[in-house]
Amino acid sequence: MRAWHKMRGRFFWRIGALLAVLSILACGGFATLFWLLGVIDAPHAIPYAARPFRIIPFVFILAGLILAARALRRAASPVGDVMEATTRVAEGDYTVRVVERGPREVRALAHAFNSMVARLQAHDEQRRSLLADVTHELRTPLTVVQGNLEGLLDGIYPRDDAHLEPILEETRVLSRLIDDLRTLTLAESGALKLQKEPTDLAMLASETVASFQAQADAAGLELDADVGPGLVLEVDPARIRQVLENLIANALRYTPRGGAIRVQGSIQGAHATLSVSDTGAGIPPGDLPHIFDRFYKSRDSRGTGLGLAIAKNLVLAHGGEISAQSELGKGTTIHLTLPLTT
Repeated sequence: MRAWHKMRGRFFWRIGALLAVLSILACGGFATLFWLLGVIDAPHAIPYAARPFRIIPFVFILAGLILAARALRRAASPVGDVMEATTRVAEGDYTVRVVERGPREVRALAHAFNSMVARLQAHDEQRRSLLADVTHELRTPLTVVQGNLEGLLDGIYPRDDAHLEPILEETRVLSRLIDDLRTLTLAESGALKLQKEPTDLAMLASETVASFQAQADAAGLELDADVGPGLVLEVDPARIRQVLENLIANALRYTPRGGAIRVQGSIQGAHATLSVSDTGAGIPPGDLPHIFDRFYKSRDSRGTGLGLAIAKNLVLAHGGEISAQSELGKGTTIHLTLPLTT
């Protein structure tokens, strides 16, 4: 901001200097004009040999006016381009760009404008993509619910638990999707309210792992937690639990029978670290940089593509960081760090 204020000051100083020069030249031009008129009325007041040179001051002043006007036009024309482009952006055209020309300050303004419009265009494309993805994710459970209900009403299916339970399960899928979308929207917009309180991460991790133990046993997986004692942080326990739940659920989904999933935690410097590691198939290198993007799913993904995006935004809301390491055939580890003082 200080740099922008400095450049803006220099730009207005140049404009002011040009206006001052124009004013001085204009006054000189009028003075020369009056002098010429006086010479015309009294031509004998000037020696005959000097009479041919009486137009020279007027020529210099006229040339100065032309040069000053060109300099002013050179500075103002790019600003006009930005104003015209701003009108097009206001009308919804995010493809417009302005040529970066003119003084250094004006070029900086044009560059900032182009960067802003590029971000607006990217956000607009993300919004359109999000709408398309949400529509796709909602269509599948709604189709299942609609098809089953029509079958029940038409008498094709008997009205028993075997046919009502899939409908109930799909409504749960819809409810989870809506809750996930709401959480993600609040987190991305910065409107998510965290209810921070002193939280024992070892206890939180153990309780979260215990809630998945039956599912892990049924899948033939080893699931345990190893978080050092005394790891107490000011966090929102419900949101950190949600992060761990998303990470453990992903690990359970992609770890084959006989594998292991471990939740570990410790203190490193001014941060607490938590990690969820598995011995699953791993993530392809081409997919790894995008796994925290919303609705991003690999070819074999069976989720909604929101779990890791939500985990990332909840960790960022706590002032922490999240990252992933993976190797095909050996498994994946998700690391997250949280500041000890938040």
